[in-house]
Amino acid sequence: MVNISAARLWLGGALLSGMVGCAGLPVPRIDDLNLAPRVELTSIAFFPQDDHQCGPAALATVLNAAGAVVTPEALVAQVYLPARQGSLQLELLAATRRHARVPYVLEPQLDVVLHEVAGGHPVLVLQNLGLAWLPVWHYAVVVGFDLPQRELILRSGREPRVVVDIAEFERSWARAQHWALVITPLEQVPATADETRYLGAIAELETQQHFAAAALAYTAALARWPDSMAARFGLGNSRYGLGEFAQAEQIYRALLAQQPKLGAAWNNLAMSLLEQQRWDDAQDAAQHALSLGDTSEEAARTTLAEIRARRSGR
Repeated sequence: MVNISAARLWLGGALLSGMVGCAGLPVPRIDDLNLAPRVELTSIAFFPQDDHQCGPAALATVLNAAGAVVTPEALVAQVYLPARQGSLQLELLAATRRHARVPYVLEPQLDVVLHEVAGGHPVLVLQNLGLAWLPVWHYAVVVGFDLPQRELILRSGREPRVVVDIAEFERSWARAQHWALVITPLEQVPATADETRYLGAIAELETQQHFAAAALAYTAALARWPDSMAARFGLGNSRYGLGEFAQAEQIYRALLAQQPKLGAAWNNLAMSLLEQQRWDDAQDAAQHALSLGDTSEEAARTTLAEIRARRSGR
């Protein structure tokens, strides 16, 4: 595996943010959602929570559904804050990345949650079971719904199957600012994913050098958005990070066929050629990146210097 230097290989990425959890928008017309009337993901694992530790239990539920084998006990040290008797959303996101999965924060709408569940993806939600001025924070996992009965089905607390009225759930969810998280298997894109936000979430895996996971996620993203230059760029970076330089070269060349004036892609192409010791081709690509005069210019200068140094054996 290669340790990518941001000074040379041009990277992309976006930061996700969260808020505090665990101790509105109007409810959509659910008859107009074009969904199956009843869905329940019965195969989703259940982990009963210990006192005040709904965060680790709920996160373990959705991580296991996404293919990561982990227990709530293993997550406690990563997400549970004893002083708060709960977990921060930011800690849940960070722990998800630590287990090489892509955390995707959903748009704050109930119909989005329902569409994800209908797509086979359990959704971790934050609720305030108390009052706005006296909150009782709680994480649960939505695993089903019954639209004719106006009910949701949750993994919650110590109960594997809690049936709640949709309107009642909406009120508790609204008091927690409609925060919801989905974690899909790497080969799947969330049903309601926005291209830009989802690719930003994948890019966080690159920064932590989870290159194999990022490559799988970018490949799935390209299947969803075949013309996405950002997804193709990220896939090239992931292949480079894995030391698969010939594959990275092919991906950068495909990207440049889409956008020949993308200096960052020319620079990264030069880096992949450099690792193959194709000195002349690497130098030509780096000089082309430099000639475009865009934001990758500094990286291209550094790349050129490294090509010359390694070519001469210095």
